[in-house]
Amino acid sequence: MDGAVVGVVLVVVLVLLVLRSGMRVVNQVERGVVFRWGKALPAYRHPGITFLIPFADRMRKVNVQVVTMPVPTQEGITKDNVSVKVDAVVYFRVTDPIRAAIEVQDYVFAVGQVAQSSLRSIIGKSDLDDLLTDRERLHEGLALMIDSPAAEWGIHIDRVEIKDVQLPESLKRSMSRQAEAERERRARVITADGEFQAAQQLANASRIMSDSPEAMQLRLLQTVVEVAAEKNSTLVMPFPVELLRYFERATKRLDQEVEKNERELDAPEGQAALKAGIEQIAAVADRFGPAAEVTAPRDPREPSPGSSAPADRQ
Repeated sequence: MDGAVVGVVLVVVLVLLVLRSGMRVVNQVERGVVFRWGKALPAYRHPGITFLIPFADRMRKVNVQVVTMPVPTQEGITKDNVSVKVDAVVYFRVTDPIRAAIEVQDYVFAVGQVAQSSLRSIIGKSDLDDLLTDRERLHEGLALMIDSPAAEWGIHIDRVEIKDVQLPESLKRSMSRQAEAERERRARVITADGEFQAAQQLANASRIMSDSPEAMQLRLLQTVVEVAAEKNSTLVMPFPVELLRYFERATKRLDQEVEKNERELDAPEGQAALKAGIEQIAAVADRFGPAAEVTAPRDPREPSPGSSAPADRQ
């Protein structure tokens, strides 16, 4: 009786050990791919406790979380012949655990190699300006290039981003000089535009003041007020403004009289009146004093008395 009980206990313990050897726990972030006698079963095991047939089944766990994999720095030459170094980061996850476990030996290593080759290819097809400014389009193209072979492995590429673009030092200096020249050009254009607008306003103001002389006087008084407000200078005005205006009007009248007299003397009547006056002066001189030789002004077109007229040209 005791032997039978011991045998039953041994059998139960053996069964429990067999069951324990076939029991597996699949975590929430994993999926279990079961190989029975070396052949993968069509359905994978979900998270929780699962049982395998001892000595016949073997399970491989596949992580389905998003994997963040940095791509090593790749050196290449852009489309416009500039040598650059570019690094990136790839975000991917497993969507089909069975294919990820069967189709590729190490899907993480495979995705890394595809990402490096795709990054070098995208560098050669892009210009430097695109690498620096239009990265969104490059991200989409790079993700498409990596996702094409990865889809056959049961892997989905969520996102690919270019982290940094390292430029040669000589190119950095050239770009800094270009940016400085562009800023200086903008500053000069703004200054020239301001000078042009100021000149236009001054021209308009000068036309208004020429039409209204009182405006000039008011501007002068306003300037005097502005200078006096500082209280650090002395302004000397020797003549009143009204006196200056009187001199201006007198000068204009004098100029008009001189022009009138010149026009009268240039006329034939003026020449005749001048000769008559000179003759009267000569007559008075002969009556009251020694004779003085007073002659009328000679016409420059008449020949002098001592000179003969030039002979006619043959």
